[in-house]
Amino acid sequence: MAERGDHHVVVVGAGIGGLTAALLLAARGLKVTLVERAATPGGKMRHVPVAGRPVDSGPTVFTLRWIFDQIFEAAGTSTKAELELTPLSILARHHWDGTPASLDLYADHGRSLEAIGAFAGPHEALRFEGFCAEAQRLYRTLEGPYIRSDRPTFWQMVGDLGPRGLALLAGLGPFATLWTRLAHHFRDPRLQQLFGRYATYCGASPWSAPATLMLVAQVELDGVWTVKGGMHAVAQRLAALAQQRGALVRYGVHVEEITVRNGRACGVRLRDAAGQPEFIAANSVVFNGDAGALAAGLLGDHVRPAARPVAPHGRSLSAVTWSMVARAEGQALVPHNVFFQADYKSEFADIADGRLPRRGTVYISAQDRDDDARLPVGCDNERLLALVNAPATGDERRDAQGAARQALDATEIESCERTSFALLRRCGLTLTPQAQVVTTPREFHRLFPGTGGAIYGRGFSDRMTGGWMTLFKRPGTASPVPGLYLAGGSVHPGPGVPMAAMSGQLAAATLLAHLDSTSRSRRVVISGGMSTPSATITGTA
Repeated sequence: MAERGDHHVVVVGAGIGGLTAALLLAARGLKVTLVERAATPGGKMRHVPVAGRPVDSGPTVFTLRWIFDQIFEAAGTSTKAELELTPLSILARHHWDGTPASLDLYADHGRSLEAIGAFAGPHEALRFEGFCAEAQRLYRTLEGPYIRSDRPTFWQMVGDLGPRGLALLAGLGPFATLWTRLAHHFRDPRLQQLFGRYATYCGASPWSAPATLMLVAQVELDGVWTVKGGMHAVAQRLAALAQQRGALVRYGVHVEEITVRNGRACGVRLRDAAGQPEFIAANSVVFNGDAGALAAGLLGDHVRPAARPVAPHGRSLSAVTWSMVARAEGQALVPHNVFFQADYKSEFADIADGRLPRRGTVYISAQDRDDDARLPVGCDNERLLALVNAPATGDERRDAQGAARQALDATEIESCERTSFALLRRCGLTLTPQAQVVTTPREFHRLFPGTGGAIYGRGFSDRMTGGWMTLFKRPGTASPVPGLYLAGGSVHPGPGVPMAAMSGQLAAATLLAHLDSTSRSRRVVISGGMSTPSATITGTA
């Protein structure tokens, strides 16, 4: 194997996981080439130009700052030096169809407690206390053994959890869903609906997602920030830092194959920006795309074993999004807003049947607003992202029995837009778009091949292995193909910006551990986090 200074790593894909891996490997002295099909970095953290203005049209919140503190520190800098962050005091404003009342959740736990008491009564406020306490215990229990550890086996995690951690998970029930646990905590269906939405952060229905996703409550309480320039600015900064640390970054190139020789990944075949074929030799490859693309053979038959295929019914949610510049009237929008319809379960029943929800929840990101719902002076038309959950049928549409059906068509998309904007009006918000760009599951599939439009990787729909046992279903960063490492939201520890960044951190740490020890059996754990403030990478035998 090449010495570290001569070891060449090709990173495929400049999403947050690939950017993180490229930066950390370059900072440790490896030769790194990062190749990306798009013209800019970011992957799903993308800007969509609308009426000449950039609209963040992917992830819209910055959380788990400690992960980025570690990444920037390992690259010789700091989060504060690289990003301009503003903490949010209002995490989200929630509205319900047919009711004038709204509910704000706050970064300050006490303010949320008071708001829930005023909204749903003192008994629900007490139940909220119990819910938050259990969410914190879950986070502290799983942060080290699962989140910061390269994909553990079941028995490794059992050993890491210890008696207290095992008792906590056993108390949830091995197959408990988020919805069943929320029904245990809350009596008000609106609060069950509000916190059930945490499942969609991972692309799942609260009726199939594990109860462990309650820990999202603790993640939000640990802090939510906006980023000057939008979330896309995070990707741009990581890409610039990777180049400063010596990585070569190439945009507009399409990787057609990850090559394997003598059983080991040894490079990539691609077409450059001019469409000319090219081969880049490498000692290792980090693939930061959806693992489903590998299993489908889109990167060559030799790397199919790197990931198990995901059946269409096993995919996460997709979405229909409207990136717009619009006038918003009638409701005081804050940066994050959720508009619920009354029959929440019907939304996921429709999606499970391969249809757009007839009555879907609408999320609105108001990117020019502050916590006080104020717009900059002179800003009449603001940048908004509206999102409705959708089935991942961008390649083909299947019903609940698996039979092929016609893909979502323009008529369905238009109907979804009408019903979604009608819900907003019933909740008191009128949007008048100056211009908008609509993205459907078909476009998401085109942007992210092998996904069917799923934007969170694997879902949680397998009832036979549901509950917290689904934690073991995603592939790890060390693939079964020697020399090939995986990163991104479709692999461990899961979807979302901080988790995908963590996957890139784990991929880099695993590669370095293998390089240093010449052993593929070495387990990697990222130290630090909520309870341990240090920022180091360790490998354990």
